[in-house]
Amino acid sequence: MVNIGLVVLFFGTFIFILFRKVDGAGVVQTPQAKEIALVVLGIFFLLVIVCQLVVYLVIHNRKE
Repeated sequence: MVNIGLVVLFFGTFIFILFRKVDGAGVVQTPQAKEIALVVLGIFFLLVIVCQLVVYLVIHNRKE
């Protein structure tokens, strides 16, 4: 359930970044600014996935 929620959050944020005209500070979003925001989003979710895998492996190895 948590992973489904993370996927929905990821795609919702992805679509939001692609379609927004200005950011919270009022800066007009250029394609380069959108690209940077998407890279930051990808790195964040990659970090979340790595943390989940580490926790999974720790829990899985303790059961054996």
